Amino acid sequence: MMQAMRAIFSRSWVNIGMALAAGLALRLWMITAFPDVDGDPLIYGSIAENWFFHGVYGITAHGQTHPTLIRLPGYPLFLGICFALFGKGNYTAAMLVQAVADLGTCLLIAALARRISCPRAGSIALWLAVLCPFTANYTAAGLTETLELLTITASFYAFVRLAEEPTVIHPAFTAAVWRWTLLLGCSVTYAALLRPDGALAGIVLYPALLLHAVRRRRATTGMYLRRFIQIFTVCIAVTALPFSLWTLRNWRTFHVFQPLAPRYANEPWQSADPGWQRWISTVCADFTCTNDLYWNLNSAPLNFHQIPARAFDSAAQKHATRQLFKDYNRTEHLSRALDARFAQLAAQRIHDHPWRSRVELPWLRLADMWLRPRTELLPVCLRWWRYSEHPEETIFDWAYAGLNLALIVAAIAGLCRRPRYIGIITAFIVLRCALLLTLETPEPRYTLECFPLLLALAGIALARCPTSQSSLCQEPHES
Repeated sequence: MMQAMRAIFSRSWVNIGMALAAGLALRLWMITAFPDVDGDPLIYGSIAENWFFHGVYGITAHGQTHPTLIRLPGYPLFLGICFALFGKGNYTAAMLVQAVADLGTCLLIAALARRISCPRAGSIALWLAVLCPFTANYTAAGLTETLELLTITASFYAFVRLAEEPTVIHPAFTAAVWRWTLLLGCSVTYAALLRPDGALAGIVLYPALLLHAVRRRRATTGMYLRRFIQIFTVCIAVTALPFSLWTLRNWRTFHVFQPLAPRYANEPWQSADPGWQRWISTVCADFTCTNDLYWNLNSAPLNFHQIPARAFDSAAQKHATRQLFKDYNRTEHLSRALDARFAQLAAQRIHDHPWRSRVELPWLRLADMWLRPRTELLPVCLRWWRYSEHPEETIFDWAYAGLNLALIVAAIAGLCRRPRYIGIITAFIVLRCALLLTLETPEPRYTLECFPLLLALAGIALARCPTSQSSLCQEPHES
């Protein structure tokens, strides 16, 4: 019997080692072949260098450094530590650290799938996670996504471990309860410090702690509920502390109340360009529009010929839009007067077609973020549907889109098997989609935060684990 158990554990460790080796090879190749340090990575890097080497949380532009609040301190903190350890501006070292962190995410995804379903689901989820190109390629970018995936996965795993911890009703906090409580609180906090939308993990998981306690039979004694109220309080305190300091810093530096980061990444002295934002929401339905129009504002000319045909409801609107672009291109700066003209144009379009602006386009943007080929970091054309212009790239894009769709379908199949804690999994994905419906400009990476859960669910579907009769929270599960 003992020899059989040793053989099983030996095979398990061999399987994990092979999976991690394959995952590391994929990520090292991504870092070597497709490194991305343009745009946002340079902003994060500038903040990190000024913060760690000059004591100013700010951005250097045109030879001058000024304090900023357009980015939360989570990722600059990570880059600053990497720069301090491996050399200023050493993005490659940061990417290598991200590759290791992403492998840790893969292990957590496997552990999560195992706990909410069965051991075989964990093994399959591990292989799906390490070989997933959609998450692996972000290790080669100086962006928040890799660490965001790690923290979200860690927060869900910590929640499950807390919900299943047998010593949670002990009169005093045990080491295990402290460990999972702090992991949950710190993971949610750092996820929110990386990106404002990372707070969704806390919005879902923190109330679920209390709901879990209420639904447990032992809640009738009061001990179980009191303990989870204590855990909830500790998590809230862990999260509140850094954001209180960040809010206080912004008030003292800029005299504005800003507990997160501005939605449109504008400094307090800069306009958020509300007219432009409203007009672009009546035009953009896919990432191509975001790349061609939105990202070029105040930094490059706007090409009128790249505007999609849906931007014009009449010849008069087309003429007005053409004139607006012409006036903007004289200075490549959106003045308040130009912004007001965009606002007038947007108001007319929304008035004439309210269903399209408020329902159709938001759902098209959400569909684009979920279903388009996830090649935004790869050297392929964004207009993937134009086969005659680049047949090989189009075939590659269709394959990527098919792989993405297969993962989504498998995740839905896994959800249909009703794994444990299906309620919090569904709540997170639904809230994430609801948030994305409010965005004017789609980017595929905004759905990546759901991928740890999708990969775990896909592992459950492919493992064909027994269907469980699950709800939001259930009895502890021994595994």
